[in-house]
Amino acid sequence: MGLTGLLVVLVLCMQKLSSLSQHLAGGTSHVLPRLDDISIDELLELFERGSVTSVELVHAYTERIKEVNPILHAVGEINPDARAIARDRDAERLAGRLRGPLHGIPILLKDNIATKDKMNNTAGSLALLGATVCRESAMAAKLRAAGAVILGKATMGEWAQCRSRKSSGSHGWSAYGGQVYGAYHPGQDPSGSSSGSAVAVSIGLVLGALATETSGSIVFPGERNNVVGIKPTLGLTSRSAVIPISIRQDTVGPMARTVKDAAYILSAIAGRDQYDNWTLAQPFEEPPDYVKACNMFGLMGARIGIPRNGIEYFLDSTSDPVLAAFTDALDILRGAEATVVDHANFPVFDFPSFSRSSSIVLDVDFVAGLSNYFSLLETNPQNIYSLKDVADFSRAEPHEEFPGRDTYVWDRQLTRNITNTSPEAWSAYQANLFMGGEQGVLGALDAHNLDALIMPTFASFHLPAIAGLPVITVPLGSYPENTPITMNPKGNLISVAPNIPFGIAFLGRKWSEESLISFAYAFEQRTMARTKVKPYIRPSFELGRGEGHNVVGTIQFVWGGLVRAPNFQSIFRRAFAHSTAHLGKLRSFTGQNVRIHRLIRSVF
Repeated sequence: MGLTGLLVVLVLCMQKLSSLSQHLAGGTSHVLPRLDDISIDELLELFERGSVTSVELVHAYTERIKEVNPILHAVGEINPDARAIARDRDAERLAGRLRGPLHGIPILLKDNIATKDKMNNTAGSLALLGATVCRESAMAAKLRAAGAVILGKATMGEWAQCRSRKSSGSHGWSAYGGQVYGAYHPGQDPSGSSSGSAVAVSIGLVLGALATETSGSIVFPGERNNVVGIKPTLGLTSRSAVIPISIRQDTVGPMARTVKDAAYILSAIAGRDQYDNWTLAQPFEEPPDYVKACNMFGLMGARIGIPRNGIEYFLDSTSDPVLAAFTDALDILRGAEATVVDHANFPVFDFPSFSRSSSIVLDVDFVAGLSNYFSLLETNPQNIYSLKDVADFSRAEPHEEFPGRDTYVWDRQLTRNITNTSPEAWSAYQANLFMGGEQGVLGALDAHNLDALIMPTFASFHLPAIAGLPVITVPLGSYPENTPITMNPKGNLISVAPNIPFGIAFLGRKWSEESLISFAYAFEQRTMARTKVKPYIRPSFELGRGEGHNVVGTIQFVWGGLVRAPNFQSIFRRAFAHSTAHLGKLRSFTGQNVRIHRLIRSVF
């Protein structure tokens, strides 16, 4: 680093100190946005002004996790290297080397997305505790390349809810992470399986998270926790080194509090990967910039259809508030100059048929996919090499809670006499594509010349899941105060109750994420429904408190990027001699001025 570069760093440091002086003089709580509302754009502005560092952000999120995780269990583990990574991102920022909009932004990963670091990759199971992979997931690698700080692993439904029947299991439970609860009602079912990802994002334990979906595991917890979830087209994001359910349905997508923040994350993780052939089918050399699709006028001229037959099938005694809010949403769409086409029905909607074919595909893919994943393990303390090994371990390990939580799904999978390459499996997969496509989403879009479909989120996920099509869920509202409490089938979680959120979903063709994001953003900005539903529990720790947010902490932060520079001591002596005017500004900080000078001179 030359003298000029060092002086630039010092000026940035002084800007940081000036910003801090204003906070110290007048307090910070009214200046910095709340962490359960803050956006990437706001953080980028704070980074640019020097008001916040990535180290401070990691510290704040860590403290917030400590506050509520004993109750909600949303975060399985915190990355022990997160603070060091944040320090490196801060040093890069000061040196003018930014990797992208996610530079220095903490992100959580669902615990089935493998990292090659000090964290576990368990899918919630003790069978994989301590197991390590030979290479980390493309998703983790892309986030690192984009400058994000991987904050930790989010708790998930064990094996992505692929273990127990509904009456025996529960969304968001795992032997490793415990039972995740939603933050909008005591004992709330968080939905699953990306339970921790959704809960953590919803109350500001992190800015955004990665989740996975095979059939509903992004959009369901997204709606139940009042956040945006994007389930991408199959093949837009890589599944390499992601603990699988089905290669023909699994996809990785973002969760965030706003459509734009989710678009930022999707832009960072989308793209081809040599270890996932499905990504090679992408129709573009480079993925679009999905953030540019966030347009207030995105609905203008769009034709949006309502497949009533796909909604009516799932109606029950709890549906009235959701349908009322959905009806109001149609007026919002029309007010945004979209054309709403009612009864744009699926040509055929035979739920029992595609449930049977989907079950076959998921069963045979899971057996084969797990063995493939286990072959990537460098260390395998429990000697797990197959689904049978997983089942045997889980039945013998007391913390896996067998038989209270049964292994019904595994029993079925292990007794099927076909593999994922059998003619029966291929026939079931082709049936899925037809029922979800020509007889389903694509059929409705084509028949009515539509740009997208909308549905209450609870009814939206089946057909896109089996056909590999994209869905975005956006907050719509919450159950009113007079809502009777409904328990889940196991009887240990509250699935419907006052204040529990619900969402609206936008469905489209393959690779139509740009359009769906545009529609979802325009709708979100006109409703701001998320801001009207408040959690019953949320952490109190905010930016501007605690470690790092003081003058000495700032100087220490700058040190991390400077002490490794060539000829640091001689250069800094000359720069320090020219910096007395700036340092003089610090004298108003009673008691800290002496500490700063001592800190600076201590390196010589």
